[in-house]
Amino acid sequence: MNIVMLLRPKSEVAYIYNDNTIRQGLEKMHTHGYTAIPVIDRDGGYVGTVSEGDFLWHMLAHGTADMHDQEAYRITDIMRSGFNMPVKIDETMDELLLRVMDQNFVPVVDDRGSFMGIITRKDVIKYFHDQREKEK
Repeated sequence: MNIVMLLRPKSEVAYIYNDNTIRQGLEKMHTHGYTAIPVIDRDGGYVGTVSEGDFLWHMLAHGTADMHDQEAYRITDIMRSGFNMPVKIDETMDELLLRVMDQNFVPVVDDRGSFMGIITRKDVIKYFHDQREKEK
């Protein structure tokens, strides 16, 4: 199966830009109820993912949780490298299964590294459940 069948396209997914302020990122995550959110650049390229923990550690390091103080910092200031690495659209379902063991969602990029959307853990588990049911 092609993973595109499980893709939630960029147009249906909340994301933030790497040059957004910490405050903007927190507000978007709060509005959508996410615990992690994809980060892209202004050209549409996938940059990474930030989590609630990234925001928390930033606030602890700077000794303030005041939202106005967070306007002085950008999302790039809190991003960790190697977190929630993306897959290309031609990835296998088995690889997706391995990825969702450690991630809530898997970002999907095209050959140019442009963010296409995400595949959620729930959708991958459902796919494998449905496959097992078909085998019975």
